Amino acid sequence: CTNCNCPAVVLRVASAERRAPNKMAYQLYRNTTIGNTLQESLDELIQSQQITPQLALQVLLQFDKAINNALATRVRNRLNFKGHLRTYRFCDNVWTFVLNDMEFRDVADIIRVDKVKIVACDGKASAGGTRDD
Repeated sequence: CTNCNCPAVVLRVASAERRAPNKMAYQLYRNTTIGNTLQESLDELIQSQQITPQLALQVLLQFDKAINNALATRVRNRLNFKGHLRTYRFCDNVWTFVLNDMEFRDVADIIRVDKVKIVACDGKASAGGTRDD
């Protein structure tokens, strides 16, 4: 969250349909560890004048497409969770939930967290909010 210290979980609602190649990909994953590391590396390359800012932007756009595609097509794990809903919001086809006393379960493990923020986007929609249907 921007106003709290809870960990953020980014979910993408699975879709059997693929997004058209010319549609924009969600940029949510730029704020993950791998996305932040990529941006820091690109900033260093720009500062040392090894790449242009335009090339760095193209790399980030390719990252957005690749991470969205990988999560939509390669991740098959299931996770059950429950907790107490603190706040929720639906804006621009994106759900945001803040939950307290969370419990995440998979086949073998249980993880408990005091507070978590979940951002969920429709896998069938483009980043602009229009649907492929």
